[in-house]
Amino acid sequence: MRLIDLSSAVDATAHEPDPVVHEVLTPRQGAEHMSAEMRTHFGLDFDPDELPDGEFLSLDRITLTSHTGTHVDAPSHYGSRAGYGDGVPKHIDRMPLEWFCKPGMVLDLTDAPTGVVGAERLEKEFQRIGRTPAPLDIVLLHTGASARAGTPEYFTEFAGLDGPAVHLLLDLGVRVIGTDAFSLDAPFTHVIERYGRTGDRSVLWPAHFAGRDREYCQIERLANLDALPAPYGFTVMCFPVKIAGAGAGWTRAVAMVDE
Repeated sequence: MRLIDLSSAVDATAHEPDPVVHEVLTPRQGAEHMSAEMRTHFGLDFDPDELPDGEFLSLDRITLTSHTGTHVDAPSHYGSRAGYGDGVPKHIDRMPLEWFCKPGMVLDLTDAPTGVVGAERLEKEFQRIGRTPAPLDIVLLHTGASARAGTPEYFTEFAGLDGPAVHLLLDLGVRVIGTDAFSLDAPFTHVIERYGRTGDRSVLWPAHFAGRDREYCQIERLANLDALPAPYGFTVMCFPVKIAGAGAGWTRAVAMVDE
């Protein structure tokens, strides 16, 4: 079995609309921190120089959103009310784990310009690869956007899905849709410009708002989808971090390929 990393890194040096703050305590600073904590909380005095090399453990403090890096959006991210079940959308810690370890399928949308991709384009791709997603397959969209990760253009130049395209996948039984772009919807700039031109509310983030009536999850900011050896025949594992009450959780998405 070969493992292919499909995740983008959380990187404080990369361009982000919500900048990442990454503070590192070195092993020496960790020793001093531990000594101070022992004194404050337990009244114990411990000289950090007693430790080997005067060092203890490094420590990272990171400030970021749950939508930084590769992450899974939960239904509660799409709105406070749901048009299904008991009307309360689930947070990420309540999503069924079995959704996130399933056969995968990657669709090549690298020819799509910035904007939206419709259902007919997905159906054309199904015909090209000779397969339609089965229920609970994890469908990954290879838009090519990950090549711009870390730059301002990553957030403004990519293709997303329109509402009918999302509903097509959900009608087929798909419950997890992934993309290598910043969003499963078109860029904010494209959405707002199109709405201003047409006044049509259906163009306002249709991929996300579809989740208010249909329970499903998105994986955003994937990477390395061009390394997948075939459009299907692999398994995707993308378990989200269990953050209580959160609308998303980071994931180290991986494809498992039998060889």
